Amino acid sequence: MDCGLRCFVHKDSKTIVTVPDTVNNPDSDSEYWDESNDEIESNFDSYIEIEKMDTNESFRLMTNFIETVGDSRQKNRFEEALNKPKPFRNFKFEIDQSGPFRQQWFDFKRRQMIEWVKGQVNVNNL
Repeated sequence: MDCGLRCFVHKDSKTIVTVPDTVNNPDSDSEYWDESNDEIESNFDSYIEIEKMDTNESFRLMTNFIETVGDSRQKNRFEEALNKPKPFRNFKFEIDQSGPFRQQWFDFKRRQMIEWVKGQVNVNNL
């Protein structure tokens, strides 16, 4: 989902099928995904689409990460990034410049995305 893909979970087999999000990424090479696209189109009712985090949830994810940062100087830099215009761009810049905190962010984000998906699967009784 973070890479511009739409993700679907089969209701019975629990298998995951991904296809490009051609609405938000019209330049994606969807021809490489013909088999997956055909599967989703042919059996749409057999799948649940996992929704991406909206902007508010993504922002909350960043603020939750900042709460885990023990280095007060780095924590302040992250907080300042979120308080400026274009907080997502500023946060990404600060993460990319933050040394070991960059990997901590990716690890944190991965764990939170897994929980996000599990929450959607549970809500849809899969």
